Amino acid sequence: MKILILNGNPNPDVHDFERYLARFTKILEEKGHGVALHTLRDMKIQPCSGCFNCWVKTPGLCSFKDDADKNARAFLAADLVILASPIIMGFISAITKNAMDRIIPLIHPYLIEVNGEVHHMKRYDAYPRLGLLLEKESCTDDEDMTIIHDIFKRAAINMHSSLDFVHYTTIPAEEAADAVDIH
Repeated sequence: MKILILNGNPNPDVHDFERYLARFTKILEEKGHGVALHTLRDMKIQPCSGCFNCWVKTPGLCSFKDDADKNARAFLAADLVILASPIIMGFISAITKNAMDRIIPLIHPYLIEVNGEVHHMKRYDAYPRLGLLLEKESCTDDEDMTIIHDIFKRAAINMHSSLDFVHYTTIPAEEAADAVDIH
């Protein structure tokens, strides 16, 4: 399976998260998966300006020319995209959110009804499944986790995909990697 991991840890000094992610990645590779790891803090990705050029003027292409293009290509090439992020103030990191905002050119601006909800039409034949690998803050509570789960479940529907799992760094990396194979 082709797996893209977007490392959304903004702080390289958070060594526990980095070690966990390195171990998780190594286990996935040992299981025979092709893994691409994009460390978002090392990439130049401008925030989406909401200009709609990617939908109107240059369909499917953002007007910003930065590393978000690399993420978008890798996103479409993957079978599974794992958003790996510490939870900061009750949500994924800002750089992870920014990276997800910048894949909006991968869908159409046109809307359709999906299970009684309005979502964007797909631009491509296939999209990867999504997974979340999160590190909780000491103050993270069940409500935070429910909000994150619900938002990404809906984001997956909008990307004509599914949210296959939400794992936390509180479980061993081996267990998280084994669960990837189940989904």
